[in-house]
Amino acid sequence: MSVITLIGYRGSGKSSVAAPLAEQLGFDWIDADDEIERFAGQSITEIFAGAGEPHFRQLEREVMQRLLAQDKLVIAAGGGAILNAETRQEMQQAGPVIWLKADAAALAKRIDADATTGSRRPALTDCNSQLEEIRTLLKKREPFYREVATLTIETEGKTVSEIVAEIIAALDSDA
Repeated sequence: MSVITLIGYRGSGKSSVAAPLAEQLGFDWIDADDEIERFAGQSITEIFAGAGEPHFRQLEREVMQRLLAQDKLVIAAGGGAILNAETRQEMQQAGPVIWLKADAAALAKRIDADATTGSRRPALTDCNSQLEEIRTLLKKREPFYREVATLTIETEGKTVSEIVAEIIAALDSDA
């Protein structure tokens, strides 16, 4: 197992789970969105505002391709990284892909509680509310999450420690 990719919608817990999971496995970890911002020298909001979503998705593709080629790494992938078919294939080839799943209402509550989300993450639809946007995007993305995931973890009502323990137990049973 060389790379573990955590996938799921914004607010699903990918960044929160990545560090303790990596620590338990003796891996490094990286938040792909942070890496995109470092690579571009701009925030995600600035990338969207200046060059649009297609440019952001191209940067995301390049960063994910580079990260997925590494070893002993836990990647907290951006919520939309699974939209690219080549990226999905590379995720599966690199190692386990773990879908951290929650329903739209839980995701909206978590996003609202995260002060940095609003400033770093642009709206991706013209929906009237955040909850409506989450539902719209989940409907589009869930088939891709399902397709690429080798393990699905329901995160609602669980602590980060419980989620990490569940992942470790599943990885150990697959070994």
